[in-house]
Amino acid sequence: MLDGTFLTAGDIAELLKISKPTAYELMKQDGFPLIQFGRSMRVNRDEFFQWLSQKQGTNK
Repeated sequence: MLDGTFLTAGDIAELLKISKPTAYELMKQDGFPLIQFGRSMRVNRDEFFQWLSQKQGTNK
């Protein structure tokens, strides 16, 4: 559901056109702005896009 403040692994998978397991691996990376509630993993939408922009800048 791409209309909220927080994104799930499924949302990230859809946005980046990757598998859901790959999205979970991405979310476990150091520096990823992960918010964890028990076993639920979420990321603030704005922080995710900021993180993604920074990652794109380092891969040029």
